[in-house]
Amino acid sequence: MRARRMLVVGAHSADFVWRAAGAVAQHVAAGGQARVVALSYGERGESGELWKEPGQTEENVKRIRHEEAARAADAVGAEFECFDLGDYPLVVDDAAVERLVELLRDFAPQVVLTHPAIDPFNPDHPLAFEAVRRARLLSSGAVVASGFRTAPPSEFLVFEPHQPDLCAFVPSVFVDITSVMPAKVEAMQAMEAQKYLQTYYAERADHRGNHARKVTGDSSIRQAEAFQRIVPNVVNAL
Repeated sequence: MRARRMLVVGAHSADFVWRAAGAVAQHVAAGGQARVVALSYGERGESGELWKEPGQTEENVKRIRHEEAARAADAVGAEFECFDLGDYPLVVDDAAVERLVELLRDFAPQVVLTHPAIDPFNPDHPLAFEAVRRARLLSSGAVVASGFRTAPPSEFLVFEPHQPDLCAFVPSVFVDITSVMPAKVEAMQAMEAQKYLQTYYAERADHRGNHARKVTGDSSIRQAEAFQRIVPNVVNAL
């Protein structure tokens, strides 16, 4: 039986680390397979520390960001690839959407994670959401017999943005990442170009752990990540 599969799509190479590295690590620890796609390296708008180096070039920033993201993905047991579409602005044309559609058809993930549709502070994140939303629908067709190759519909969730209260983000799922928090920390430490976010997201995991404890009454939960379902999940009973 093929392992359960998760696909995470971020606008920039580090996005998956801050928002979903724990969920990815937990998924892999349970025997699943995970792939991370970055639509860009965030080389222009999210690599400020690297641009402080004299003589820095865009290609070198991309190289460094790729190495960092690959190490981070390895820390949580995922495969990493980047579409290298550029950032600020991210431009996702029809060819890029079709590339994502083909990846969805080939990989056929049961779970897809990406950014929320709203982010007043980042121009690339909503574009990533729209690209994933469209590609996911195109990859599964109308969920009936189609005249083209399809993949089964996946669960579709968005991960927590940097400022959730300004992005219409309302958590509907908490993932307990207590047992894999060391892997998330290792992944965050790999993203040296954005060291300033490491403490923030470690604290955020603690905050969401507190919320998850209140929801469940499970005092063993120390860290968690929050997600919002875009389509309902189906269960046999409540």
